Amino acid sequence: MKITKTEIPGLLIIEPKIFGDSRGCFFELFNQKSYQENDLKTNYIQDNVSYSSKNAVRGLHYQLSPFAQAKLVQVLHGKVLDVAVDLRENSPTYGQHYAIELSAENKLQFYIPRGFAHGLSVLSDHCVFYYKCDNFYNHEAERGINFNDPELGIDWKIPVDQAIVSPKDEVLPSFKEAEKNFFFKED
Repeated sequence: MKITKTEIPGLLIIEPKIFGDSRGCFFELFNQKSYQENDLKTNYIQDNVSYSSKNAVRGLHYQLSPFAQAKLVQVLHGKVLDVAVDLRENSPTYGQHYAIELSAENKLQFYIPRGFAHGLSVLSDHCVFYYKCDNFYNHEAERGINFNDPELGIDWKIPVDQAIVSPKDEVLPSFKEAEKNFFFKED
């Protein structure tokens, strides 16, 4: 696998090794030994799958510490714009976001450590989105930020007036108003 660091500390793009022939292709979604050998020592305990339609926006979601979740995300069918927002106080990139297109075709994975809000917009007709988490879902610790916060300035690559957003996500606070309890630590 090939690992690329982004300009935001901790966010990684992972490109699996793909074995292809006339039948199609094979690649590993996850191999704990390979990830540990590459200093990704996250112990995943929960796998999730979401199915969404075009223009759906999910997020920006996170859980407060100590219930925060690191995530390893990938698209199994379709295409999304995947976004992570740095919520770690004292981080050199606090309040900044990183966006990457993930698709079944490019097979890229995106590693999002604890201390980030996460969201996606669906760019294809439908999408099957897969992610691993290193902590269980905790309703009381669940928080979020409004996807359309002008302070964040995220271009979701879809018309905002056509975005399909859950009623819960529509009323999420701005970045400035959102409760956060994460702190940046140098590696």
